[in-house]
Amino acid sequence: MSSADDLDAYESKLELDLYREYKDVVNIFKYAVETERRFYLCNAVDLKVRTEGGDVYYEVSMSDAWIWDMYRPSRFVKSAKVLTFRDVSIEEIQHTDLEVPEGE
Repeated sequence: MSSADDLDAYESKLELDLYREYKDVVNIFKYAVETERRFYLCNAVDLKVRTEGGDVYYEVSMSDAWIWDMYRPSRFVKSAKVLTFRDVSIEEIQHTDLEVPEGE
């Protein structure tokens, strides 16, 4: 195997591990927040529209957050703030008490 193949395999493993972690933690969060650069889970979010010199940008403040980033050693943070000129999506996560039984 070449170094490029090793790197691809390593990144694929990191991405799969991140997806598994997401599935494990999504139920402890209330909101999903998506910006052009990152995806976050959090329990509190505040979006403010700012203007400066005719430009409009968004300030997103989150607390008790988890960051979708496979290269971060720790994805849980107490607070995060994002400034962006691009779209921001904030969705309330709908938790269900119903669990579908596995195959019968």
